[in-house]
Amino acid sequence: MQTAFSTLITGDLTAFEALALKLDDPRPHPEEAALTHVGAAVVNEVMDVVSGTALEDFQTTILEGLIGGFHSAIERIRRDADRARDDARRLMRDFDGSEIGDTELQEATRKFTAADVAVMALELLRDAASSNYTVQTGEVWTPWRGSVRPSRATAAMIDAKDAIRAHKQRSHADLDPGSTIIAFRGAPQGASQADANRIFDALNWALSQYPDMTLATCSAPGAEKLALRWAAQKRVRVVIARPDFDRHRKAAPFKANDELLELDPALVLTLPMTLSVDRAEDERPSGVVLNLGQKAEEAGIRHLRIR
Repeated sequence: MQTAFSTLITGDLTAFEALALKLDDPRPHPEEAALTHVGAAVVNEVMDVVSGTALEDFQTTILEGLIGGFHSAIERIRRDADRARDDARRLMRDFDGSEIGDTELQEATRKFTAADVAVMALELLRDAASSNYTVQTGEVWTPWRGSVRPSRATAAMIDAKDAIRAHKQRSHADLDPGSTIIAFRGAPQGASQADANRIFDALNWALSQYPDMTLATCSAPGAEKLALRWAAQKRVRVVIARPDFDRHRKAAPFKANDELLELDPALVLTLPMTLSVDRAEDERPSGVVLNLGQKAEEAGIRHLRIR
């Protein structure tokens, strides 16, 4: 039996329910609870099938691909909605009062409203799957490209290139990283409990100093994944500067540092090497992490090394 909500809903409507009812489609839409259940269940089902098999080593990649599939569909439908919205604006500008013009305008409005509803439905699926992925694996899903706009369930994850454009133009509220950027880079080896404790301490301190902070990082393995986990727990907005290895080759991580600094951070935090006593003597500081700290100091940006 299909689970769907009807116009007989009582009480406060969610944003998804209100928009779906505004569409006035005779077909029912799924309930919000059903969509979030399916999103979480997808992760559970895949883990049940894959765990304990030869595919277990690729479990996180498979799950990230599934969540990324929801995200790709969202972006595709959002582009369709934007095109329909542009058509509606053009029709309104050129409206001549005729019946044909009115019909075309109504159809364009219906198209972008229907697409907006579909986007919200898929966001519910994606966010529920992403949250359950974190619960089940301890990892934080981030999009391979593009940005995740803020929703009730998740904080925003903003691609650095989008953030830099919005920061300069101040025209896209969802993608504007905000006034207080805190940049963080850490060594891949910085994934011990000692590292986690000090990284969380440093980020908690930064949040106390800058309550409106947005965390900017490159989502590299180790220390930066720990920082993303902290941000997910605290519901802090995130800007991700992904190294573009196809374009910049070996220089890509250093170019990503430049993107972080283009965001005009109020503070740069770095963890160049693990704080684990067992491993510290065998490790060398990360040159990429040291590079960000050095560039920040040269630019007059406050830099604190986590010790």
